[in-house]
Amino acid sequence: MADDQTQIKAVLERAERDQVAFIDLQFTDFMGNLKNTTIPSYRLEEAFTRGVWFDGSSVEGFARIHESDMFLMPDPATYALLPWRNSLESGRVARLICDVYKPNHEPFEGDPRTILRRVLAEAKAMGFDYYTGPECEFFLFPRDASGQIIRESKGNGYYFNLVVDEAHTIKREIMSALGELGIRSEVATYEVANNQHEIDIRYDEALKTADNTITLKMAAKFIAFKHNHYATFMPKPFYGINGSAMHTHQSLWRGGTNVFFDRGNQYGLSDIALQFIAGQLAYAREIAGVFAPTVNSYKRLTPGYEAPVYVCWARINRSALIRVPQVSRGCEDTATRIEIRSPDPAGNPYLTFAVLLKAGLEGIKNHLKAPKPVEEDVYGFDDAKLKEYYIDKLPGSLEEALDLMEKGTIVRAVLGDHTFCRYLEAKRQEWDEFRTYVTDWEIQRYLEVL
Repeated sequence: MADDQTQIKAVLERAERDQVAFIDLQFTDFMGNLKNTTIPSYRLEEAFTRGVWFDGSSVEGFARIHESDMFLMPDPATYALLPWRNSLESGRVARLICDVYKPNHEPFEGDPRTILRRVLAEAKAMGFDYYTGPECEFFLFPRDASGQIIRESKGNGYYFNLVVDEAHTIKREIMSALGELGIRSEVATYEVANNQHEIDIRYDEALKTADNTITLKMAAKFIAFKHNHYATFMPKPFYGINGSAMHTHQSLWRGGTNVFFDRGNQYGLSDIALQFIAGQLAYAREIAGVFAPTVNSYKRLTPGYEAPVYVCWARINRSALIRVPQVSRGCEDTATRIEIRSPDPAGNPYLTFAVLLKAGLEGIKNHLKAPKPVEEDVYGFDDAKLKEYYIDKLPGSLEEALDLMEKGTIVRAVLGDHTFCRYLEAKRQEWDEFRTYVTDWEIQRYLEVL
C-alpha cells in the first residue's frame, strides 16, 4: 500500500510538471473495445483515492440497468502523455488504464483486466510469473476524398524495402509514439498481403503486454487517421489474402529463472514447458472462441494462408499451432519460449492471455504429456494422416467454437459465470446475425440462376 501511495504521489507530481489539462481513463469491454471517459486534471487525486463513477449498463457485458453503478480505479503504473494530443494550446492529455470496481468496492468480476489478474494470481500461487510477447498484425489502407478505404495499392510482401512508402512513415511514427508512451516495440515489418503490417511488443509480464497491446491498437488508429489512412485489426478484411494474427510468445518464470528452459532436452524445453504445451493443445478447441472471437476470425483460420488450423506443435514448422522459436546461442536460458499462432488481434488481449495461461496451467497441474512434435507440413496431410498423428483441427466457424466453449470447462472457469454467460450470449447473437444475413456472394451466385 505504501508503494502504491508513493507511485500515486509521483504521478500527481509528474502530471503537474507535464502541464496536463485532461486525463483519459481507459478500460475495455469484454469484446476488447477500448472505452474512455475524460476528467479534468484537478480531479486526478480524487480519481486515485475514490475512483470515478460511470454507467456500467452502457458497456456491453458489464451490468444490467438496475445495477449499473460502477467506478474506475486508475492504475498509476500506466500513466503516459498521449503524443497525438500533446498540445499546450488545447490542453495536454494523459491516459491511465483502469480497473473496474463495484459499488461495494470489490473488483468487478467481469472486468477483463481483473479476469487476467485472477489467472495471474493462480499462476503466482503455483510459483510462476507469466510473460508474453504479442506480434500484432494489421492492415493500413489509404482513404479517398470521401473517407472510404482504397484497397488497391502497390504490392509489398515480407520485409519490403521502399523507404518512400507512406506506410513506412506511419509505422515509424507509431513506434515513436509507443516509445513516448513508455512502450518498447521490438520490430516493425511488412507482412505478406498488400497493405499488411506487423509491430511486435517487447516481451514482458502479461498484464503489461496486454495494456501495451490495447495501446498499440489505439496509437495505430490515431496515427493512421492523421495520415489519411485507416488501420484495421480485422483478421481477414478481404477474400483470397493472408489474414492478420496475433502470434503470442509465452514463458513462465520463477524468481528470475525461465522455467521453460532445460539444456538436457533436445528442444531445450523443461517438463513444465512440455506440460504447458500439452495443456494448450488439449484445450485449444474450447478456448478458440476467445482467442479467435469473431465470425471473421474463422475466415483467417483456413489452410493455405499460413494460418494454424491443426492442433499440434513443432520446432520450426509454421503450420503447427504451437512452435518453439530458435534462440541465439548463449541466450537459451532467458530466451527459450513457445509461440502460439492461433490468436488474432480482434480479441481482447486480457482475455486471450487469461485463457492461454489457464490452459497451460491445467496441463501442469494434471501432468499432461505433450504429443510428439510434427515437423512435416501439416497442410499437406489428408484425413487419414491427420488421424494417424492424432491431430485435431480448430473449429471451422464461430458457431462451432461457441458450442465447444459451452461444453468445455476452461473459459467458464476463467470468465466466471457472469461474464461467461454474457459473452456466450453476445457471440451467439453475432453468429445468428451473420447466419441470417444475405451476402453479396449469395446474390452474385444465386439471384440470376435460380
